Amino acid sequence: MIDANGATAAAQSAAERAARGFESLLDRGRIRAPQGREAGVLGAVLEPESVAEISEIIRKCEAESISLAPVGAARTLAQMRSRPVALGVSLERMRQVIAYEPEDMTVVAQAGLTLGELNRLMEQNRQHLPVDPPAPGLTTLGAMVSAAKAGPLRLSEGRVRDLLIGLQFVGHGGRVARGGGRVVKNVAGYDLMKVMTGSFGTLGIITETIFKVRPLPELAELAVAPFDTAEPAFGVAAALHDALPLLHLEVLSAGFGREFGYPQKCLLFAAFGGNQVELDYQRSAIECKLGGKFAVLAGAPASEAYARLRDLEMADAALAAQLAVLPAELCRGLLSCRAEYVAYAGCGVARLFARAPEGANEAAQIVAHWREIARQARGHARLTALPPALRSAGPAFFDQVNEGSMKLMARAKKSFDPAGIFNPGCFVGAL
Repeated sequence: MIDANGATAAAQSAAERAARGFESLLDRGRIRAPQGREAGVLGAVLEPESVAEISEIIRKCEAESISLAPVGAARTLAQMRSRPVALGVSLERMRQVIAYEPEDMTVVAQAGLTLGELNRLMEQNRQHLPVDPPAPGLTTLGAMVSAAKAGPLRLSEGRVRDLLIGLQFVGHGGRVARGGGRVVKNVAGYDLMKVMTGSFGTLGIITETIFKVRPLPELAELAVAPFDTAEPAFGVAAALHDALPLLHLEVLSAGFGREFGYPQKCLLFAAFGGNQVELDYQRSAIECKLGGKFAVLAGAPASEAYARLRDLEMADAALAAQLAVLPAELCRGLLSCRAEYVAYAGCGVARLFARAPEGANEAAQIVAHWREIARQARGHARLTALPPALRSAGPAFFDQVNEGSMKLMARAKKSFDPAGIFNPGCFVGAL
């Protein structure tokens, strides 16, 4: 019998042998050992410089049954995979802006470019791509689409699928496929873009993205209000959401209050923007709802608080999940979850965090409890992080779907990835 360490060593050795098979295609400087988060989930890393090289990599992997996964900063892979894939395909060397049209408010960029880099480029034109997942400086555009990442601005600007108007990916047989186009009104390939968004690299490798971009608000401020309990915070959040066109709106559980100088307080965040007249009106309306018990941040303090809110994680959390329910059900559901949370109050979405369970059984019970709460509220819960030791025997990352949906997704996976090499085991039903 081979123990876990022995199995890992054997897999690593096999991955290294597989990587050496690409030395005729890539020079040795573009074949490397995994680093940091990559180490536990990738056997070796390839760094192609072109779509043609990615096509060759895929064809060879299919011919030799070598598993692979696209990789950005490896954060999602490190949270999900129960065992390594043989090869990671990094687009670190494919990070160019291909076309940026400020007048048309569209941008075409290679998938290895980070969101932070793209927004710094567009800032000179007072524009941005308002998808704001945690750590945009680490989030590549390909990973952002593949994992359907989003943040606080989902309330006012939508999610990745609302801003993505085209993409290119390399799939089965090394074939290059495109969906959508550079014109905002173009709806060709709409379904293809929806399929690739949130596919977690299980259908192909995204190499190029096309987004519509938005103007930065002329001015913006952030209201912060502490509450002793969650119910009144959610009540005020609902009233503000109904009354004002807020940029973003969050409620944080008491465990996060210390991060913003309010220990053991639930916090309400409400961001608002526009010209000076619009700001004055919204600030006055917020004051009426809160009765003066709030602080308003502007300028650099507002930007710093927003960045902390966007990037917020629970340092000692072992379990993490995303809950999505009807907005009116969010408060009740979160109180039943018995977890710390960051709630996007106007959207019905929350990130849940729980400390280390004692074992796989307890982890399964916690996640099952969260999923039952979501089901009762006509929503769903997706696990986003689980300790590596619990991934093989612990709860599944995705909700169990009905038989018809499972057959449909299995058919799609088989169609896009008949060789089963693309990030296997990382989608619904362990596809």
